[in-house]
Amino acid sequence: MTGNEKDMPGRYASSPCLAGEVAPDYFDPLAVDPEQARDVARWRRAERTRLRTERQALSVEARRRVGEALAGHLRRLLAECFDGARPPVLSAFWPIKGEPDLRPLMAELCASGVTVALPIVEVKAAPLVFRRWTPETRMVRGDWNIPVPPGEAEALTPGITFAPVMGWDEGCYRLGYGGGYFDRTLAALAPRPFSIGIGLQSARLATIYPQPHDIPLDVIVTEDGVQARRGRPGASPPEP
Repeated sequence: MTGNEKDMPGRYASSPCLAGEVAPDYFDPLAVDPEQARDVARWRRAERTRLRTERQALSVEARRRVGEALAGHLRRLLAECFDGARPPVLSAFWPIKGEPDLRPLMAELCASGVTVALPIVEVKAAPLVFRRWTPETRMVRGDWNIPVPPGEAEALTPGITFAPVMGWDEGCYRLGYGGGYFDRTLAALAPRPFSIGIGLQSARLATIYPQPHDIPLDVIVTEDGVQARRGRPGASPPEP
C-alpha cells in the first residue's frame, strides 16, 4: 500500500471483517425459540474465540502451505464447475487474522481474464457491496485498517464468491465473524452466487447449530480438498 492511503476516506472492512466486534450478540430475533437463539449465540462466540486462537497460532510456513494447497483445490473446482471456461465475476477476500492468503491465486485469475472483486461493508447491518480488484488496484484503508478497493472502483455483482470460514460443518454451514453480513448478502443477491467456503480442515465442527438466518454455502474447501457439498442437514441445538 502507498503512503497516501492514510489520507483516503475510511470505509468499513471487507467480508473477512471484525463484524463480531460490531455485533457480538448477533442472533435472529425471529427464531422459533429466542432463548435457544441466545444459547447458540453464546456457544458460537466461544467457538470463534477458540478457532481464531488456533488459527493465529499457525506458523508462517504452515500458513504458506495451506494457501498453496487451497489454491490448487480451488483451481480444480473452478474448472469443474465451469467446464474449463472462465467463471463469471468472482468475489474473493483480503486475508486477516490468520485467514488463508489467496492473493497469488487472485492475481493469477485476473491474469487469465477473470474479473475479481472484493466485498465491502459500506452500510452497517446491510448486504455487502462488491468492487473490482486487480493487482494494480490502489487500495485504501477500511475502518479496521483492512485494505479495500477505493470508492471509484467499478461496482460489480458476483456470480461466484469465496467466503472465509472461521468454522464449518458438513451441511455447508459457515461459522463466520458474527455480524451476519454474508448471510444478508446471499439472501439479497438474485440470482444467488455460487458460494465456496474456504477454511482450515481443523476448523470442522459437528454442526454450527443452524438458525433461521443461516444460509448454507454450496461447497466447503480446505487444504485437504472439497469437504462438503450443499444439502446435508444440520444437527440439534446445544443445551443451555
